[in-house]
Parts: sequence; C-alpha cells; structure tokens
Amino acid sequence: MTNFEAKLPLEGVRVLDIGSLIAGPFGATILGDFGAEVIKVEQPGVGDALRGTPTDGKANRSDIWLVEGRNKKSITLNLRLPAGQAILKELVAQADVVMENFTPGTLERWGLGWEDLQAVNPRLIMLRVSGYGQTGPNSKRSGYDRIALGFSGYMYPTGFPDRFPVRPAFATADYSTGTFGALAVVLALHQRDQQGGTDGKGGGQMIDLALYEPSFRITADMITQFANTGAVRERIGNRNPTFAPAGTFETKDGRYIQIAAGGDNVFTRLVEAMDMPELSSDPRYAKSAARVARADELEALLSVWIGARDFKDIEQRMVAGNVPFGGIYTAADIAEDPHYAARGNIAHVPDPELGEVVMPGVVPKLAGSPGRIAHAGPHLGACNAEIFGALLGKSEKELAALRADGVI
Repeated sequence: MTNFEAKLPLEGVRVLDIGSLIAGPFGATILGDFGAEVIKVEQPGVGDALRGTPTDGKANRSDIWLVEGRNKKSITLNLRLPAGQAILKELVAQADVVMENFTPGTLERWGLGWEDLQAVNPRLIMLRVSGYGQTGPNSKRSGYDRIALGFSGYMYPTGFPDRFPVRPAFATADYSTGTFGALAVVLALHQRDQQGGTDGKGGGQMIDLALYEPSFRITADMITQFANTGAVRERIGNRNPTFAPAGTFETKDGRYIQIAAGGDNVFTRLVEAMDMPELSSDPRYAKSAARVARADELEALLSVWIGARDFKDIEQRMVAGNVPFGGIYTAADIAEDPHYAARGNIAHVPDPELGEVVMPGVVPKLAGSPGRIAHAGPHLGACNAEIFGALLGKSEKELAALRADGVI
C-alpha cells in the first residue's frame, strides 16, 4: 500500500484570466477546477460583467458569477492605464497562460498584444477568443453567443419547420468555446513542457479561437452532406431525419419524455414494452427505412399510447425493456434525482456569507486526481493584497498610491 496522494493535474500552472463573460473565462474555470492557479483580472469598481446579471440580494454576487468565478483569485487592474498595463506585464512574466476575449485590436492598442506579451515571457501561452477570430474579413466584428450560433450553421436547423430558428436556452456557443479553449491550452502546455515548444526551446504559442468555430465543429456532417449532395439541413423539430421513432412526447400526468428507438432490435423492445409486439413484424415498421418513411404515423401512435399513461408507468416499462428513454428534466427534477446525487454532479460549496452555494460539480471525472471546487466566485478584488503584495512584492504604500490613481 502507498500513502501517495496524486496532485491535481494542473497544479503549478498559473493562468491570467483577463477576459469577461463566458466564452474566454469559462475555459479558465475548467483549468481552475483541475488545480491551476487562476488570477482573474477585473476592471476596478465594475468587475466582470457576469457580476451584474443579476445580484443575488444576499452577498452582491450573481448566481452565475458564484459558479463561473469559482476557484479564481480576483484582482482589480485598469488595463486602460499605462500603470495597469505595466503591472499586467509583471504578472505575465510569472504566468504560464493568458486567456482573453477582447475584440481583436484592443489589446494591441494598449500595448498588450501577443508580440508585446511574448517579449515579456517567451514561454507564454495566450488563448485569444473573439467573435470571428483574429484574421478574416469579419475579424473586427463583435460576437456574442447567439450571433455565433447563427453564423456557425448550428441554429438554422434547430426548431420546428413552421417557426423561426430557435436559440438553445443556454449559452451553447460560449460554453463550447470555453471548453475547446481549455483543451487548446492543455495541448499547448503539453507541447511546451514535454516536446520543447514550437521553437525547440520551450517557447509558448498563441491560440486563435473564434466563437463560432466550436459550434460549427459540432454540426457534424452538415457541411459534408451539403458538399456531397447540395442538400441544406432544415428544421424538423425533435425528430431525427434518419432514425425513427425518436421524439418528444407528453404523458398523461403532464411530464415530457423522450424515446429513441430507431434501431430494429430497439424498436422490437419498444413495442414489446408497449404490449404491441405485432408491430415489430409489420412490414410498415419492421425495418428502419420503412419507419423513417412513416415517422408521422409512428409519432401519432406513440403520442396516443404515451398520452394515456403516467410518467412512472412508462418509465418502468421502458427501463424493464431496455429501451432508450428519459424525462425532460427541470432544475427541480435534477435536484431530487438520486442518480445526480450518486454521481456527485451537484456540488455544495461552503461560503462564508451564503452558508453554501449549490452548483454543477467538476467535469470530467478523473478517478485518480479528481478536480475540486475550493470556493465560489469571490468578491471583486478579494485577492489584491495576495497577488500585488505577496506575488509582485508591492508595499502597502505603493498599493495605496495605485488605488488613489484608479489603477487597482
């Protein structure tokens, strides 16, 4: 037996998160979950825009900031002032990673572009997130989640054919960009530290990630299909164009469920669970292609059968029959579900003001070195003394002068 305790995977990595909102900063949140020291650089007196959407009324920290600001050390620094720019360069000299999502050209105007920061720290890795990337004809345009979803092709096929395209309820483009951004940083760290960097001398590199690109990447074969056939994927609601039955239905007791039984064997199990085994040998439904051609008929049949039964009855039948089935959960459903509890998907993070903050747990699960949530999103500037004083060695007199000048 051994008493060895594995470190978190990113312990010893220092990240400067100088962005705002979600697309850039969420990548830093992921890195922080796995041990990176994340220093969140915020505008004095204002802070990250997530702080104001809206406040919780108890600790002047919004719900989303409590979640996405977790594990971060907040400092205030005015990057628009020369003194603030100089201090950021001091921090960059001692950092591994800078993550930002300003409009291209902004940091260059402040003397904080890639070339400026690389000169300070040749080992630096810099993730640059922007609406359309650092290059290309749209590069100077602002980008937000819904704009990226539209431009990427992700949104057009989403929704029902007789209505406008529908934006997902959550910031899908922002969060997927943050996830790809975290992956990119880890790849660049590995190349720098294990493969000699891009220059053979342990040098870092710049990562250029556009907000629309992860959403475009997860459209799967959409562009391939268009190139091969000229077909544009259209809205078909909750159906799958090559897979039936698959859809969303309402139960007798007003719950929403989803069933995915497109494979021939799965369809057989479904109709057996419905006490209609004869449908599996009916030539209209026996094979996948026939079912896809009669998706309307199948959906109508399932709607009637499901609509006559309560959720629990259907759930028991589908689980017993090994049919892919699930409810469409609300937050209340998630909070009460034993599977979420058993998996540790919901974290209860102690907080000195709120008692505890409930939030999504760490993902993914590493069996030997799982991540951790040390604290919820902190107050603005909570770590000024630690970072400016202990790390950069500035005296109380210097800090007082910087505060008086609006630098911190």
